[in-house]
Amino acid sequence: MVDTLFALLPLLIVVSLLVGLLWPASRVMPLAWATAAAVAFVVWEMPLNYIAAASITGVMAAIEILWIVFGALVLLYTLMASGAVDRINSGFAQISDDRRVQVILLGFFLATFIEGVAGFGTPAAVVAPLLLALGFPALAAVVAALIGHAVATVFGAVGTPVIVGFETPLNAVEAQIAQGTGQTVSQFSAEAAVYAALFNGLLGILMPLVAVSMIVYFFGEDRSLKPALDVAPLALLSGVLFAVPYVLSAYLIGPELPSIFAAMIGGAVVVGLLKAGYFVPDSEWEFPPRESWPSHWVGTIEPGTDDATTGTETQPQSMSLLRAWSPYLILVVLLIGTRVIGPIAAFLEDGPLMAIEWNVFGTGLVGEIAWAYVPGTWLLLSAVIAIPLFGMRRPEISSAWKEAAGKIVSPAVALVFVIAMVEIMLETTAHGTAPVDGSMIVVLADATASLTGAAYPFFAPIVGMVGAFVAGSITVSNITFTAFQFEVGTTLGLSTTLLIAAQSIGAAIGNLIAIHNVIAALATVGMAGATGRVIRLNLIPVAYYLIGGGILTTIAVYVVFPTLF
Repeated sequence: MVDTLFALLPLLIVVSLLVGLLWPASRVMPLAWATAAAVAFVVWEMPLNYIAAASITGVMAAIEILWIVFGALVLLYTLMASGAVDRINSGFAQISDDRRVQVILLGFFLATFIEGVAGFGTPAAVVAPLLLALGFPALAAVVAALIGHAVATVFGAVGTPVIVGFETPLNAVEAQIAQGTGQTVSQFSAEAAVYAALFNGLLGILMPLVAVSMIVYFFGEDRSLKPALDVAPLALLSGVLFAVPYVLSAYLIGPELPSIFAAMIGGAVVVGLLKAGYFVPDSEWEFPPRESWPSHWVGTIEPGTDDATTGTETQPQSMSLLRAWSPYLILVVLLIGTRVIGPIAAFLEDGPLMAIEWNVFGTGLVGEIAWAYVPGTWLLLSAVIAIPLFGMRRPEISSAWKEAAGKIVSPAVALVFVIAMVEIMLETTAHGTAPVDGSMIVVLADATASLTGAAYPFFAPIVGMVGAFVAGSITVSNITFTAFQFEVGTTLGLSTTLLIAAQSIGAAIGNLIAIHNVIAALATVGMAGATGRVIRLNLIPVAYYLIGGGILTTIAVYVVFPTLF
């Protein structure tokens, strides 16, 4: 019991300071790391060189994540500076003036696409001001953008929550995975990601309808769901058209492309159907007259004005949609080529100078930065190719790169320390002389398993949700709790693959109420201070997702896939 309390202490520090006192993550995570290091040294008697080595492997993993994030942001801001994002947005907006349709096209398809290529809170921060510019109340714009992007966060920025979020902590149980499945950590993570896509794809079918229902009920003239039911066929079709390529691409290609493919393919089909006159609502639905809006619906930026835009000075209408989308199409080709073509993938993973590896201080704890294989390299290459495609000038290029670099400074501090903390918690028994039986993560997993017993699969998504809510990132939630889910599964004799997939359910929906994401989205529409109101509203879709996810996980573990490792 005492060991469990000590193992829990770093996480209690995170929850109490980050959520309770609202300290920024850049201040909380260094303290949490220091707490984990102190507990490891005093209780687990972990030598200082092992504590340092575990921390350094965490730093190297964080650098790999930041390489991906930087590439994703450079590409996004390059397109924003060129006017391509405005052109993509206007292409969606011109399809229909019906606010319900706009929620589906921009709040769902555009938000999921941006999540697939950039992640890390970017979709809501980009889509919310676009909806505001169309005339949405600021609060409605934020709610729609947050709900719409949730299902895509499972794969985040080109697979980061899987490539790094699953693989980094699972490296500590590589031998168990090899013995149980004959797979490498990378292969096992990819398989877990397929089940994560299946779970979230099924739950995500309803998310466009949930987003529309939230908007028409809470922001309509009458508190009624009838306007949502009128577009239910379009919303459900949109969910299905997203889910099918989402699951298939996770299975056939890997974790880099599901959100990108699903948004592009599903969005293109829906736009084509609407243009052909199918699934078009019989009557347009609009918000109440502007003068009747409550004060808490709006912020300092007036809806439908020039201030409520992305701020580019280009003329987006002069650019074709194909040209606007072309850098992302190039990215898709590059990612498929580097993942599917065997010799290329093998060279990028194992070729000379393709990765930086270090057996830190000879401890056996190995850090790696696979700079050539991770998507960051191909995101940056796509951004460079976009420069001549759009005829961009030096000031525009410089602005995009500086903006991207500035955006990763704050999350860099939090990521470095949270991953270093998790590595310590995973490796507390790596030195072989620890007086406690099991690492800090194993001790916590054993305690949870004995507390919940056979009912644990229903609660597994909640663990992921707590991680995302606290850290504001599905990647950080996965890094923190994937090994925990694996150990609980091992202790209870349940499928570790399915419990890790369930981790992604909660971590995905947790983004809707993650304080950092909400604050960032509200800032883009001039509504600082409405954090609590947004979180309260979003608890409705969170409840649906967690209950549905718990039921799906329980059925999968005990009925459909009972023998899966």
